[in-house]
Amino acid sequence: MMTRKARLLVIAVAILVLGWTLYQRTYEISAITGVFIALLVWSHYKQGTVMLAAKAFHQKDYERAEELLQEVENPDWLSRNRRGFYEFIYGTIELHKNNYEDAERHFQIASRFPMRNENDKGIVMVQLANLNLRKQDYGKVRGYVEKAKLLNISARVKHIIEKLERELPLKT
Repeated sequence: MMTRKARLLVIAVAILVLGWTLYQRTYEISAITGVFIALLVWSHYKQGTVMLAAKAFHQKDYERAEELLQEVENPDWLSRNRRGFYEFIYGTIELHKNNYEDAERHFQIASRFPMRNENDKGIVMVQLANLNLRKQDYGKVRGYVEKAKLLNISARVKHIIEKLERELPLKT
């Protein structure tokens, strides 16, 4: 878990070590250093700063979480597990900023990726249902609620679903 600047600093030091080990003709250490550099580059694109953003998000430091998520150059390159969290966190940040359309877009993308567990997936569905309730698109609300009910969700999420269902008008 490193920011872009920290990762670049570590890579720069590793390149210096690689140059020194090549100069000293210690090729075994050079190979290990080369693999280490490759691993750092790979993790930059596949892992990004999502876990650091998640930590800031759980501490309710939404500005820092957004800064860390913006360091991800191309979210499509993130691993499947990281992409779901990336979109979930970004959706929640947009929701707190009252950017409902952007929040819905991020939550829809998050719903297509694996989450940590079914309860997290249920929370995504509840967020989507809530956003569509705000738009009075009751058909979508019912669809998201039904999907959430099929998941293994906590009592807290079940309670939220019950509240959403009470707000829905009766079917005609």
